[in-house]
This record gives sequence, structure tokens and C-alpha cells, in this order.
Amino acid sequence: MTNKAKVRVIKKNDIAVKNKPAPAETKSKREAAREMVSTVSTWVNDFQSRKRDETKIAFEQLFAQHPQPSES
Repeated sequence: MTNKAKVRVIKKNDIAVKNKPAPAETKSKREAAREMVSTVSTWVNDFQSRKRDETKIAFEQLFAQHPQPSES
């Protein structure tokens, strides 16, 4: 029994015919960092505005003018 690995022969023509994948769009480190900062800043602003809205609603409900049962 032989345990030899099979050798595959690749001809030069076969290599040239295959389409090379297009290189991925590479961004400079500075552009990538700007994009990340912009994304995180947007998240923070959204979070802060949501918290403000929720807090405003809570205060309005807490201090709403409701007649007390003893005042009626």
C-alpha cells in the first residue's frame, strides 16, 4: 500500500486564465478613524437625546397638575 500524496500539475496557461478578484477598497487609516469617530458620535448623540426625551416625559408626568382626592 502506498501513502504518497498526489501532486497536481498547474500549467502557466491555467493561472493566467483565472480572473483575479478585484482588490478590496482600502481606506487610509485616517479615513477609517474618521468614520469610526463619526459613527460613535452619532450613537452617543442618539442615546443622549433619547435619555433627555425620557427624562422630560417622566418629569412632566411626575409634576402634572392632578387634583388630589382631598382637594375635590
